[in-house]
Amino acid sequence: MSGGSYESIVPEELGDPAMRGAEVPEPGAVTIVVPTFNESANVRELLHQITETVPGLLPCEVVFVDDSTDDTPEVINEAAQDCPFPVTVLHRDDPVGGLGGAVVEGIKAAGSDWIVVMDGDLQHPPSLVPELVATGERSSAGLVVASRYIKGGSRAGLAGSYRVAVSRGATWLTKSLFPRRLHGISDPMSGFFAIRRSAVTAEILQPLGYKILLELAVRSRPREVTEVPFVFQDRFAGESKSTAQEGLRFLRHLVGLRTASPLARMIVFGLIGVTGFIPNLAGLYALTSLGMHYVPAEILANQLGVAWNFFLIEHLCFRERRGYRKGWDRISRFALLANADLVLRIPLIALFVGQFGMHALSATALALVTTFLLRFVGTEALVYLPRRKPRRGERGEGEPAEPARRVA
Repeated sequence: MSGGSYESIVPEELGDPAMRGAEVPEPGAVTIVVPTFNESANVRELLHQITETVPGLLPCEVVFVDDSTDDTPEVINEAAQDCPFPVTVLHRDDPVGGLGGAVVEGIKAAGSDWIVVMDGDLQHPPSLVPELVATGERSSAGLVVASRYIKGGSRAGLAGSYRVAVSRGATWLTKSLFPRRLHGISDPMSGFFAIRRSAVTAEILQPLGYKILLELAVRSRPREVTEVPFVFQDRFAGESKSTAQEGLRFLRHLVGLRTASPLARMIVFGLIGVTGFIPNLAGLYALTSLGMHYVPAEILANQLGVAWNFFLIEHLCFRERRGYRKGWDRISRFALLANADLVLRIPLIALFVGQFGMHALSATALALVTTFLLRFVGTEALVYLPRRKPRRGERGEGEPAEPARRVA
């Protein structure tokens, strides 16, 4: 178990036996999942607007997944007493996966046919929740995205030209990297969407940062997707949580998604291997300039290339698998494979030339390809695949933590 806890807050009127059925959302109802981080100044108004616009049109419940370090959970607790629907708070002591991880926890806790994900700062208007669900029902879609980039939508709430440029650039980049998976989604950076509970398997999601829609669309995209326009509002209170660090996490997430297939991983693995020549040659030049013989200098310089490649491969190819082995175990195995590649290449070239009559240049090229394939397969199988299936309660690095327990 992770170190969080659930608290279910049910209005007093739902304690009446005649009203207890409202605690279990009806078919076609909606669970509104709101990830929060220090949003105490916003959540009271958010619950007020939800109360004014949602329950009159369809049954609802609200699940807050809270990573706050302020009094946000206490403020939600107080405000929920005036709400005519159940409100649940899940406070996470270990915020694995950032905002995206919080949304996954909320999806697991949802009890309705439809789940609407929205921010807690009121930039996503609660009044649109019924329309998102109604549009999904009418079109039999599994995912309904609230888009700023279709007719009727607007990004007016984005503060400043810098944030507008970053948002547009991120949208272009993601759609360029995943043209098929994001076909029909004009706003993959949107954090406001509705998804059928049956259309998502939370266990396969590996979120990193705040772009959970991208994670959902790439890993478990429903067959039918539609959009509705929305106007991105100004924050009700507080400041944006977008930072340069979140931007870097987003880029790491993109790389992780793009390298999820073996072929893509192999291509990135090869490109990283090419970049390893830079520290290798730089080290060789420095050591020979100091008077070292070129043979031991090459051996030592090769280790610089190995370290460089290992660092990039860890973060760009196999980030989600690092938890399967200890760090020293991974780097030892990787270094052994990388140096074995160097030792194996010369006998292979001699074999191709002596036994098969190949030209030295062709033999060298074939040996490079052969040792590359062997190194890739060996790295994946011997360094980053689990030795066994994880026991109950264990998880690899980057995987969501187990759901927290509910407490009264």
